[in-house]
Amino acid sequence: MTGRGIPFDRPQRRRHGQDTDGRTAGGSAAPTKPAVRRFGAGLATAALVTATALIATSCSTAVEEAATSSSAAAPLEPSKGALLGHYYGDGTVEETDARIGTTPKIHLTYYGWEDDWSASEATRDDLSGNRIPLVNWEPFDVDFDDIIDGSLDATIEKRADGAKELGEPFFLDFAAEMNEEEGWGGHDPERYIAAYRHIHDVFEDRGASNVVWVWAPNVTDSPDAPAAMSYYPGDRYVDWTGIDGYNWGTSEPDFAWQSFTSLFRDIYGKLAATGKPIIIGETGSDETGGSKAEWIQGIVPGLKDEFPLIKALVWFDVDKERHWQIASSPAALAAYRRMAADPYLTP
Repeated sequence: MTGRGIPFDRPQRRRHGQDTDGRTAGGSAAPTKPAVRRFGAGLATAALVTATALIATSCSTAVEEAATSSSAAAPLEPSKGALLGHYYGDGTVEETDARIGTTPKIHLTYYGWEDDWSASEATRDDLSGNRIPLVNWEPFDVDFDDIIDGSLDATIEKRADGAKELGEPFFLDFAAEMNEEEGWGGHDPERYIAAYRHIHDVFEDRGASNVVWVWAPNVTDSPDAPAAMSYYPGDRYVDWTGIDGYNWGTSEPDFAWQSFTSLFRDIYGKLAATGKPIIIGETGSDETGGSKAEWIQGIVPGLKDEFPLIKALVWFDVDKERHWQIASSPAALAAYRRMAADPYLTP
């Protein structure tokens, strides 16, 4: 497979007390113990419940309004259901598609700043094989000020011209998970937005109109760093919003098992408020602490019942920090095969 290989994924800060495990490529750190907030009983608890209910109702209404605010579909947005995608880290494309009994519509690959992803064999094979490339472009060792002031325009223009030459629409996810440990642009939203917009504008000026721009933060923010939505480049610069998130199971003492819906519920309302379709750019579940098969079985109902604006989902199929691979157990593989065959994911 062409590309930079496996991205740098991090455990997430959890809604149920699970905190961030500081992790970098090739290394790990002990999980940080979370701060615990305790609420009093009686009237204070009742007030909290009432306030939570009001907020939930307000958020639900806002999401519903956003989902119906525009009748124009975004590029590559399915007319119904959601697109299934895959990162092929546990076998070839052919082996994996045979294993799961279908060909996912989206293929996720990773590239560094200097990599010519438009000329890669993977990208061209995807387009000829009726798959949509999801190019994750990672600007390691790049000073975002050099992007902003035009110093790196020669590289950006080459990538734009290559994208245009491809002719077909594809997803481009630049500098994903900016709100987490990578901290693209030094965890400075103003710098990040300026760089993102500059690259977008160069592509636009070069006529690369087939690029479908994805902006995808992590499901949770780094401690003491700006919140995800503060990095949002703006509606004119983003075609799809996205999110990366994993269920890390309970293999660490402070980690808690999370269902698919509980994992993405908090961030979903914030992304849905933009009115853009949403892609889960990376996801997966471990086996430790619950039933991975049941976790997978909950995906399609969750998309239908709670997350109507999530129009694509990409599984990170590799045994890396956890057993993310779909064949981590016979039960998980069987559940994934059933999910992949669901008509909601094969529009």
